[in-house]
Amino acid sequence: MQKIKNIRTVSQQLSNQKFTNPKDVVAWMGAIQAQEYNMAKWAVGIRTKNATLQLVDEALSRGDILRIHLLRPTWHFVTPENIRWMLQLSAQRIKSAFASYNRKMEITESMLIQTNRLIEKLLEGNKSLTREEIGIEFSKTGIEVDNPRMNHFMMYAETEGIVCSGIDKNKKPTYSLLDERVPPAAPLHKEEALAKLALIYFQSHSPATPHDFVWWSGLSLTESRQAISSIKDKLIEEQINERTFYIHEHFGKITETPQIAHLLPSFDEYLISYKDRTAVLDMEHHPKAFTNFGIFYPVVMHRGQIIGNWKKSVKKNSINLDIKTFEPDTPVNKNMLESAKNKYRKFMQNY
Repeated sequence: MQKIKNIRTVSQQLSNQKFTNPKDVVAWMGAIQAQEYNMAKWAVGIRTKNATLQLVDEALSRGDILRIHLLRPTWHFVTPENIRWMLQLSAQRIKSAFASYNRKMEITESMLIQTNRLIEKLLEGNKSLTREEIGIEFSKTGIEVDNPRMNHFMMYAETEGIVCSGIDKNKKPTYSLLDERVPPAAPLHKEEALAKLALIYFQSHSPATPHDFVWWSGLSLTESRQAISSIKDKLIEEQINERTFYIHEHFGKITETPQIAHLLPSFDEYLISYKDRTAVLDMEHHPKAFTNFGIFYPVVMHRGQIIGNWKKSVKKNSINLDIKTFEPDTPVNKNMLESAKNKYRKFMQNY
């Protein structure tokens, strides 16, 4: 299991980091789960050399990083270069998954066409509007809006390639027109897109199993097998604890134990991007790291192992960070934990 931890900390850019630009980190990871917006910014920052929140916010404002629903689906950070072909792989599956919910909420196809047209009109001219602002305009036209319905209206517009994230307003996320933020791009053939997604995943999440890739990507098992098969020449197959793992060829010779600790954000890729998390988190501690309803908490990673939780409090412009290990007698390197705290404080400086 230690080998898995050693390689994952490197492949996930949690040790031996090589990027100084937040966009490069997101491009490397392919897609970073981003449903908790501020925590997702830290997920980028923790993987970027000398990152600050301001640096990540500027990347988001420029459109170097975009936020949209795709893959499983849930909110993800992606780059402009990847957003269109990832949507192409995800869109129909997302629409199918939410069709029954739309019927329950009495959202018809004609209503979705109407809201899409209204969204395009509201946002044209490089405008950025919050979901609340768009909802107010919907109400003026007689469209009934509440949180669930607005979620579906906006997610449908995302899957249609109409909207993506815009420029924040008062630190709140917004929507803008995708075509005004991202230049047009020729669509990829499905086989090419599948291969590209698999290559990105295994380069940034090695070692991982085929079932891990199915979970992360949202693809069917058949599609996942096809994708993995198409990049087999880039992967090392290894049996670990009677399970088949694939390791990208770049990481085949990593053996050293990572001497690092990190305060990982909630929903971090180090945990959430694998179907089976027991390689880095003991089974008895799973409920302390995430719930059966898919809520993931901020956790402490120490030498590759998830050992506890952390939380932040702010008093008199000072950031206090409280760490609580799952087991009171867990052996920890205090200097490493202090370094992890300082990395977070540095990231949050001036905010």
